[in-house]
Amino acid sequence: MPAREKDECRICHSQTSTLFNATLLNKYAANFHYCVECDHIFVDQPTWLDEAYSDAIVRSDTDIAVRNIFTALRLAAINYLVLEERGNGQYVDVAGGYGLLTRLMRDLGFDYYWSDPYALNLFARGFEAATRQGACVAISAVEVLEHTTDPLDFIRQSLLEYQSDTLLFTTEVFPDNTPPAPDQWGYYSFDTGQHIAFFSRKGLSLLASKLGLHYYPLGRIHVFSKQALPTWKLKLASNKLLVVPIALFAAFRLGSRRSKDQTLIRKRSLPPQA
Repeated sequence: MPAREKDECRICHSQTSTLFNATLLNKYAANFHYCVECDHIFVDQPTWLDEAYSDAIVRSDTDIAVRNIFTALRLAAINYLVLEERGNGQYVDVAGGYGLLTRLMRDLGFDYYWSDPYALNLFARGFEAATRQGACVAISAVEVLEHTTDPLDFIRQSLLEYQSDTLLFTTEVFPDNTPPAPDQWGYYSFDTGQHIAFFSRKGLSLLASKLGLHYYPLGRIHVFSKQALPTWKLKLASNKLLVVPIALFAAFRLGSRRSKDQTLIRKRSLPPQA
């Protein structure tokens, strides 16, 4: 692949313009570029990422627990009602942080696994994903896409690695064709230095198209899939009044994995018999 120009769009390779300059981590000058063609904002040459990720989860992320709880309920509703396996397949949470979402999904009855090369798995130990485990029904990526230097490649490689047709992810979007000014959108998160890619719904639709995927926006959750998913089921599964009942019904039908996982972990810890 030919070398990419520094101001070239990470998605469509068009030439971009500088949207604004900002200081990240209170010391690094950063150029925020904007691509009109795919309505995409990205940071040019983020050389500070090793420092930004010295802690995988930043201190200011105070809604990490409640976000994971509500995301788990939403994913459970979509996975159970919309995807054909009714929760009986395997799932992977990529860039899964400390493993809280994976643990919650397993508690709700889903055979979920964790993957993250940059974080320590604290909550889902023993359930790390392995490519040899076979095809996954879907993968999730919660608050991840805005951290990627190459979102196209990240999605393509994640789906390929875990042999999946469907990605469910969260990210905050800006209004179509209206890139926010630096003082009008807290999602830029200048103090953390971790957010380096930003999208509108229009931009996500174009991104999905380049990957040959269908795009289904469901509020804060977005779905990319090779399959044409039933929109009426997607609407039901993402309805604010129905999310919790559907998720709890799925947990009832599937059965929580809490006790089974505890037994499995204890068996793994036993010394081998002579």
